[in-house]
Amino acid sequence: MEKTSTSSYGVVLVTATSPEEADAIASSLVEARMAACVSITPVQSIYTWDGKVNRDQEWQLVIKTDLSQFDQLAAKIQELHSYDVPEIIGLPIIAGSEAYLQWISENVSVKKL
Repeated sequence: MEKTSTSSYGVVLVTATSPEEADAIASSLVEARMAACVSITPVQSIYTWDGKVNRDQEWQLVIKTDLSQFDQLAAKIQELHSYDVPEIIGLPIIAGSEAYLQWISENVSVKKL
């Protein structure tokens, strides 16, 4: 089996306001082959917005993808998301199991602009 480079693989973190919104974003990304997998976990967020501290239940999406298409992925998330400024943070995978990285590669279609 050919060694899979980690250079373009990563995770994108996004928080959503509800489980329904998280599911809609995750489903859309996986169906469009922009993500191989999206894990959704409830989180308690404390953040500043409009000059005041807020405490809210949110749902954290951990999106496994090819970061070479980050701009298209971020645009799709922005289109689907209810927040004015959603969290969209890409983090590179610096090491990973060869089989898992190959699985990401097989399940994400990188679209050329």
